[in-house]
Amino acid sequence: MLSKLRIAIALLFLVLFAGVLGFKLSMELSWVDALYMTVITITTVGYREIGNPSPVAKLFIVFFILISVIVVGYAVSAISEYLLLRNNPAELKKKRKIKHLESMENHIIVCGYGRNGKQAIQKLQDYNREFIIIEKDQQVIDDAPLDEQNFFRGNANEDDVLISAGVERASTLITALPEDADNLFVVLSARQLNKGLKIISRASEENSYKKLKLAGADNVILPDTIGGQHMASLIVSPDLIEFWDNLSYGGSEGVNLEQISYEQMFDEVRECNIIDLNLRQETGCTIIGYKAPDGNYTVNPDPTLQLAPGSKIIVVGNTKQIQKLQRVYRINNEIT
Repeated sequence: MLSKLRIAIALLFLVLFAGVLGFKLSMELSWVDALYMTVITITTVGYREIGNPSPVAKLFIVFFILISVIVVGYAVSAISEYLLLRNNPAELKKKRKIKHLESMENHIIVCGYGRNGKQAIQKLQDYNREFIIIEKDQQVIDDAPLDEQNFFRGNANEDDVLISAGVERASTLITALPEDADNLFVVLSARQLNKGLKIISRASEENSYKKLKLAGADNVILPDTIGGQHMASLIVSPDLIEFWDNLSYGGSEGVNLEQISYEQMFDEVRECNIIDLNLRQETGCTIIGYKAPDGNYTVNPDPTLQLAPGSKIIVVGNTKQIQKLQRVYRINNEIT
């Protein structure tokens, strides 16, 4: 809004300057008389002309009147809108949110700000990723320790709400609604609106897993199942699970795991295997996994494994080693 106001004021001054200069040169007036003619022309008050304009001066006046009418109309509109919005904070906030949403690209949409939604947002903040939360409960939005600009109030089941949140421009959608039926509907709608969107869905019931996958979800997470398996693992192999729990993924402190894509390692396609990277010597990190372009994973890959475009390697290291790795390969904690 302020930028529009600045443009309007700048155009007014430009027209004023052009009018003064034009009247002075075309009618050979003094600076004061040229300013007088410019002001009465712009404001269309209809006072008498100074002097007898020549044909060239008349053509200039016709052209100047047409331009000034357009510029003054735009300026009046911009100034009026600014004054009205200044006295209506709610409308101003709404316009700012709309402008913010329209500027977002490759962002992440999180549907629902419940327990799982909050955990997802916390991790996205660690990665400094741009996100928008769709939440229909205003009380939840008011109680959240986030800027209201991070929220879009509405029902994620509605296509209009998803479109307003920028689903067609988003890179990822996380639906963490409490009901599986709602998540299923969101997945179906989002997949139709954006074929290339990565969709991650929460599920409460195991029989919802296949339905969500068929609807178009790339990943389906069952929090209750994962929690039960985790608790059982703490009995079977407590030290191993405790060690794994201490690993961090992308936070500012204690980062122990990182992934690097082929495109981050090389600016152009070239032949290279894992041992050629000399990663241990360069950064101190150790490669523990390889993701092929087709999505298949290899744990503890062979050093002679040939890297392919579209693949990723997963490495482990202490905080300083990971930070060095991120500097070497220009990694900015991006989620892919």
